[in-house]
Amino acid sequence: MKDKPAIEGGRPVKDEFLVYGSPCFGDEEIDEVADTLRSGWVGLGPKTKKFESEFAEYTGSRHAIGLNSCTAGLFLSLKAAGVGEGDEVITSPMTFCSTANVIEHCGARPVFVDIDRETLNMDSFKLEEAIGEKTKAVIPVHMAGRPCEMDSILQIAEENGLFVINDAAHAIETRYKSKSVGSLGDSSAFSFYATKTLAIGEGGMLTTNNDDWAERIRILRLHGISKDAWKRYTAGGYSRYETVEPGYKFNMWDVQAAIGIHQLRRLEENLAKRARLFKKYDDAFKNLEQLTVLDAGDKEGMRHARCIYIVLLQLESLKIDRDRFAEALEAENIGTGVHFTSLHTHSYYREKYNFAPEQFSEAQFVSERTVSLPLSAKITDEESDRVVEAVEKIVRYYARED
Repeated sequence: MKDKPAIEGGRPVKDEFLVYGSPCFGDEEIDEVADTLRSGWVGLGPKTKKFESEFAEYTGSRHAIGLNSCTAGLFLSLKAAGVGEGDEVITSPMTFCSTANVIEHCGARPVFVDIDRETLNMDSFKLEEAIGEKTKAVIPVHMAGRPCEMDSILQIAEENGLFVINDAAHAIETRYKSKSVGSLGDSSAFSFYATKTLAIGEGGMLTTNNDDWAERIRILRLHGISKDAWKRYTAGGYSRYETVEPGYKFNMWDVQAAIGIHQLRRLEENLAKRARLFKKYDDAFKNLEQLTVLDAGDKEGMRHARCIYIVLLQLESLKIDRDRFAEALEAENIGTGVHFTSLHTHSYYREKYNFAPEQFSEAQFVSERTVSLPLSAKITDEESDRVVEAVEKIVRYYARED
């Protein structure tokens, strides 16, 4: 007899709710934040500089620039690339809305390239046909932490004189041919949101090997003034500054960096924990015909950051759709995510550019089937057992028998 799901009146597999993405903090972060507060310097200052230096070393980049979000990193990269009114920027529709929003904020047009269903990344074989006279840049999205096919993307970009700006929100630990994605292309933007593998609540980092870009972005992140606050108010007294161009309030501040410093130092340890959880989920779900387990794509020199664990529902083998599946998991007290619904189906982009659902058929296919399961270095064996139990329970109950 099949166990009745909680959403149908049965008993949930877990008494307390398991949050989808829960950050893993230790005493080191707490002590570093306390030290920052006691120091009297909480804005952009020495802790941010330290975090930037260690992040640049981790990614093998010449420059790392602390910001208030990954979104700011993408936007400032486009500004540094000179993207403006009438330009076009190519990216994936399978991403968070900010990837396309920043293109719009520059007055440019986002041009979507469909994804590869197996990787959820931009299909590099379709990239070249999307390039036109107005194309200025490409934003590859390293979905869930799996690296895009960067050799192809970089070669096509070079042949067509395009900038490459990585959306590496999920990809801090990602490696492509033994190189961090933060060292590839013209720049890379990373996210430190609460659900990310390096979590500080809010915040981001931009990496680049371009000295000119780094200098301009450091100015743009703090109002466009010639000297940041730390340089103006540290020992030596007031230092005259001027506005060299109208900038933005996008800087990181030291309380954020205090958390980030220790999150960064535990990245590899936490990745190993998530890799074990990935394998546990893979082993549990690979024989369920109602689910498709995605290959992490790890091979020599390649590394998936394991930021998000995604399964695709085989809707033809289920009596319910993806939204009902996610609601059923929530009723079992198991948090879920959806990464993502393709941007070409969102009302703003759909209506402005007259996109049809089938225009990006692979992204549309994934949009209707994708479910993300709890993944964090702090998840216990008992909690992950309950995740597996809940998924199997729902699949068994709602499986088509014809």
